[in-house]
Amino acid sequence: MDINKRLALIKEVGEEIITEEELRTLLETKKKPIAYDGFEPSGNLHIAQGLLRSINVNKMIDAGCHFKMWVADWFGWMNNKLGGDLEKIRVAGEYMIEVWKTTGMKTESIDFLWAKDVMADENYWKKVVQIARNSTLPRVIRCSQIMGRKESEQLSAAQIFYPCMQAADVFHLEADITQLGMDQKKVNILAREVAPKLGLTKPVIVSHHMLLGLGKPVSQEKDATERAIDLKMSKSRPETAIFMTDSAPLVEKKIQNAYCPEGEIKENPLAEYLKYILFEKFKEIKIERDKKFGGDLILHSFEEFSAIYLKKQLHPLDLKKTVAVHVNKLLEPVRKHFDTNKKAKNLLEQVQKFEITR
Repeated sequence: MDINKRLALIKEVGEEIITEEELRTLLETKKKPIAYDGFEPSGNLHIAQGLLRSINVNKMIDAGCHFKMWVADWFGWMNNKLGGDLEKIRVAGEYMIEVWKTTGMKTESIDFLWAKDVMADENYWKKVVQIARNSTLPRVIRCSQIMGRKESEQLSAAQIFYPCMQAADVFHLEADITQLGMDQKKVNILAREVAPKLGLTKPVIVSHHMLLGLGKPVSQEKDATERAIDLKMSKSRPETAIFMTDSAPLVEKKIQNAYCPEGEIKENPLAEYLKYILFEKFKEIKIERDKKFGGDLILHSFEEFSAIYLKKQLHPLDLKKTVAVHVNKLLEPVRKHFDTNKKAKNLLEQVQKFEITR
């Protein structure tokens, strides 16, 4: 694959890239740049963390990246996920990896690395302290949104130290590309800011889109990171998100109740499902409807859908039914795996008993 095609594939992942020029130079000078994403194990995996992450990671691999997935168990512990129970957090991490194996994510090409395995590494902590020494407290607090926290919240000392550790992760993993969500942008910029001071290379930031929850979107006046905090609350508001092991009837119910304004694409959660997941997974999407309402439709792209929906030639109820059918097709292999695989079933049963905490 030539440079332009590799660049185009990564641009499909990145809603924002800092900077595109640096990314091109990286692809021209390094055959297999290292890209990384990280996650706090914190309970049931929703569709954005499961299917959308799988789509994005595969594109980065197809573009020639060596991908590292950082299982941030210590970070979840510091951030009081699952009540701050480190053992439960690690079980949740194993569960999440098990889910990805069923989504088509190219897990055989990914290095899954656990934060717990570097906590005794003196060089890791040296990087953390160097970053802390080169950052002001207000600058670090501004990064608190990466944890699903607002700057106005009272933070523990561990949570204040968290951004310095996440910035250190970039350099510890030798990542050329930080491929995380838009909500992680501030700490990735922090890593770029301190890199020259530490004699290290600035990472390229490839920030992926944050999928809307199923409820009515929060105010458009909020920035991307604030909106991401609302999305992260979906675990405590399960009706606003579809989880990877939700039953077919539950998926149908959630989508039936989803916010879906007629004739509007922007801020429409189901339009986002089509754009970022369904048209990535299906070559065509069939919308079944009565002849008196125009008969069946077969759509081949999000652009084709948009043109029809904006003209109000497709009713929200027909859209909801179609999205539910196709989402359930994607989730069925996941449900089957967790129903028939002993290890997977045990992990899911444990995670479902955990009390979800912010």
